[in-house]
Amino acid sequence: MTSYFTRDHEWVRIDGDAAYVGITDYAQSQLGDVVYVELPAVGKTFAKGDDAAVVESVKAASDVYAPVSGVVVAVNDALEKSPAMINDAAEGDGWFLKLTLTEPSELDGLMDEAAYRAFVETL
Repeated sequence: MTSYFTRDHEWVRIDGDAAYVGITDYAQSQLGDVVYVELPAVGKTFAKGDDAAVVESVKAASDVYAPVSGVVVAVNDALEKSPAMINDAAEGDGWFLKLTLTEPSELDGLMDEAAYRAFVETL
């Protein structure tokens, strides 16, 4: 699987024709303890940059933007019962949604892991 990252601290992990989306470990560390997640409906279509989900913590609420265009084919229902999974495994089991990509070329504008880690070091 190949992972890509945005400057807004979302990640997208490509697995075949599926794209899993979540927030980075850096993002969850800035948010603090996550207490609520609002996920989109399966079947919803997003353009790159659209508001795709909402995550709320004890510190703040934040929109999660779609890093690529696609159609939601699954959401991580476990997050609604246990939003702290985002704090525990932001870049793993804490994924938010699964998309079928509609514009795979959009991945070219995202950072790879090394570039993202270098970007975070400048913050």
